[in-house]
Amino acid sequence: MLLQFAAFVLALASVILTGLQPAPLTFALLCGLLAAAFSHFFGLARWWLPIQLMFAPALVLMLALNIRPDFFLAAFLILLAVYWSTFRTQVPLYLSSRKVWRALETLLPSHASGAEAGGKEVPRFRFIDLGSGLGGVLTHLARTRPDGHYSGVESAPLPFLWSWLRIKLGGHPNCDVHWGSIWDKDLAQYDAVFAYLSPVPMERLWRKACAEMRPGTVLISSTFAVPEQTPHETVEVDDLHRSTLLVWRM
Repeated sequence: MLLQFAAFVLALASVILTGLQPAPLTFALLCGLLAAAFSHFFGLARWWLPIQLMFAPALVLMLALNIRPDFFLAAFLILLAVYWSTFRTQVPLYLSSRKVWRALETLLPSHASGAEAGGKEVPRFRFIDLGSGLGGVLTHLARTRPDGHYSGVESAPLPFLWSWLRIKLGGHPNCDVHWGSIWDKDLAQYDAVFAYLSPVPMERLWRKACAEMRPGTVLISSTFAVPEQTPHETVEVDDLHRSTLLVWRM
């Protein structure tokens, strides 16, 4: 937003100095070009450039359509409920594929490591999904690998509510989800930790895992690597995104 404001000020100053009277859309395009140039100069990620370029023109076009203000309020509230603190964590909502879910089954502890109590199977390992989204990983594994207990943690309200209902209505007694920050979860109690985050928090996650996870446990990251840490195992998944599961044995 600071770069957009700087671009607006510079564009306005150039218009005043030259005495030109450009159309609103032309002025907005000038603002967008300047904002994109500033973003490149200050080293923002590449995907910011088209956003900065189109922000002001899109604003002018939307104003021209005369859309009711409550539409924008509703859209903002929905996006807020879905993405919540993404601006701070830089971890958007990524949804893993069913092929990734099936690949995870083979990376969990063996079936043969537990026992039954009173005719009822006792969970033999504990699994947590950091940033569990809509709960697809949890409910799938709870159904296909009932020998474990599956927990999730999610900070965005709407995905959390969705996954909570999915677990409750689906009847998964070996599954639960909690609303909160992944950084507040103690990883010492889990045998397998799964994360599908973004490149930004991976180094911090690695430090947390090294400090809290027990020897013999496993850390699994979908797609995103830990800087300067070679995984012990990689699993290529033939899905739409060509996902890769990176496995570290602690």
